[in-house]
Amino acid sequence: MNPWDADHESTAETPDLAALAALLADRTRATMCMALLDGGSWTAGELAEYAAVAPSTTTEHLNLLVAGGLLAEERHGRRRYVRLAGPDTAEALENLAGLAPYRQIPIRSLAEANQRRALHHARTCYDHIAGALGVAIADAMTERGLLAREYGLVLTRAGADWLAGLGIPDPGPQVAHRAHVRTCLDWTVRRQHLSGALAAALCRHALTRSWILKSPSTRILTLTDTGRTALRDSLGLPEEVLAPSPAAVLPAGVRGRGGTGA
Repeated sequence: MNPWDADHESTAETPDLAALAALLADRTRATMCMALLDGGSWTAGELAEYAAVAPSTTTEHLNLLVAGGLLAEERHGRRRYVRLAGPDTAEALENLAGLAPYRQIPIRSLAEANQRRALHHARTCYDHIAGALGVAIADAMTERGLLAREYGLVLTRAGADWLAGLGIPDPGPQVAHRAHVRTCLDWTVRRQHLSGALAAALCRHALTRSWILKSPSTRILTLTDTGRTALRDSLGLPEEVLAPSPAAVLPAGVRGRGGTGA
């Protein structure tokens, strides 16, 4: 039978970009996804409070995001926990945020302004370092020949030696079916920061060695004196990037968990 016979039905799969865009076209759902860029699991109640919507509305939004593949869920007793579906989802969201137009949001206090500055300086993007600090690390590694551009970024022999000298195990190019070295378009400065397995290993090392500190209730990373010295010595980062971050102190009534803005 001719497969293109008029009486023969056939179908083919194609990406439904419009369906994905529709999931993020709602600002409440977009806000929830950006909050989950902290890499953690949130309850429906926590997301309802963060997004300032009713629990019943939150449930409807989460059902759509889970069904659409952007979120994964787990249930422990009567509690429902949701998280981003994986690092690829996180990187896609950060890249979309980097392409999105800016919108104005009210800043109600000096503490909230300091929080915004700290978020722009250094934050987590799922499991790697973003913000001005993340961009500076990517720039320095490229300028020093630790990374090279071929068909995208690759770790060089000098880069592998640099990792070994710091005591960072190279996760290798095929760890858990995740890209070895990738980049995200950072929404802070509209430039690239590192992502992928290598960037996650760098972030873990920085946290373990207390180069950076992360509160469990915020995406903000605070660079320590130890971290400033280590990054100055190992990558020659400029002083304007190594300057102390404003304290991530939130005013009363303002939630600190997750990211801010969508």
